[in-house]
Amino acid sequence: MKKEFPIIETSRLTLRKVTTQDAEDMLAYLSDPAVVKHMGLEAFQNIEDAYEEIEWYHSIHKEGTGIRWGITLRDSGRMIGSCGFLNMHSKHYRTEVGFELSKEHWGKGIAGEALEAVIRFGFQHFQLERIEALIEPDNLPSYKLVERHGFIREGLLRHYEYTCGKFDDLYMYSLIKEDYKRKNVKLFSR
Repeated sequence: MKKEFPIIETSRLTLRKVTTQDAEDMLAYLSDPAVVKHMGLEAFQNIEDAYEEIEWYHSIHKEGTGIRWGITLRDSGRMIGSCGFLNMHSKHYRTEVGFELSKEHWGKGIAGEALEAVIRFGFQHFQLERIEALIEPDNLPSYKLVERHGFIREGLLRHYEYTCGKFDDLYMYSLIKEDYKRKNVKLFSR
């Protein structure tokens, strides 16, 4: 993975590197129990929690194991969520995708706009073959979102993760490059 941090722009959003200047915005939405409910995180309590999250974003990029973009509104530059890849395995051309969004922006199509941009970037620039999404079974909005973007549910991973004092079952979803290309012929015919 290239070490410079790519910027992705959509009609309403700029996806960019998260910096310590974003910590207050990040704390605002990651301290909301509704936002973190399905993330395997406790709600953030203080600004230090946000700084630690930002440091994790920087470390996965530096190590080449992932990349996490801050989702910002183009008109304000305010960070309202994040979206990106983790557990990248370049040898196998696969990764996991994750995302979260401030509750005040739910239901506006922003998560889908960011997800689509990140998926396209992954297939075009990282030469990914497979993008996975691991989603808790009761997280209906997230699995409906990935299904709208062509992900296929492959099965249930029972007690796959231990987070917040409990074992979590997770649905495994995947999107394969060929399926994405078939759905988005114009993007790949340039």
